[in-house]
Amino acid sequence: VQLQASGGGLVQAGDSLRLTCAAAGDIFANDIVGWFRQAPGKEREFVSALTWRNYRRLYADSVKGRFTISRDSAKNTVSLQMNSLKPEDTAVYYCAKGPSYSSSSYYYPRSYNDWGSGTLVTVSS
Repeated sequence: VQLQASGGGLVQAGDSLRLTCAAAGDIFANDIVGWFRQAPGKEREFVSALTWRNYRRLYADSVKGRFTISRDSAKNTVSLQMNSLKPEDTAVYYCAKGPSYSSSSYYYPRSYNDWGSGTLVTVSS
């Protein structure tokens, strides 16, 4: 499936942004769809994900309480509402889809096999 992330931009600390991942293709009941980010010089890190079957929502500790992941099943989209943005949230954000959920590996990029092209989020202080 092809994934397209959008919604990035330049904002100030404390502002909000909403990212959207559109999937061109089927998302199956066992799939997990997530967001990762990669800052310059750093490894790609898990941000948030949701399981398609039972809508379990997962968050990295660094974004809990500030970011909310949601989906629109009819449109095959997954959104990431980001509030109270901080300069350390600056990164390229990628959406990704994996074939299943595992509590021990959902936060690893290797658990996802379809990736979007990324959208840049820049938060100025």
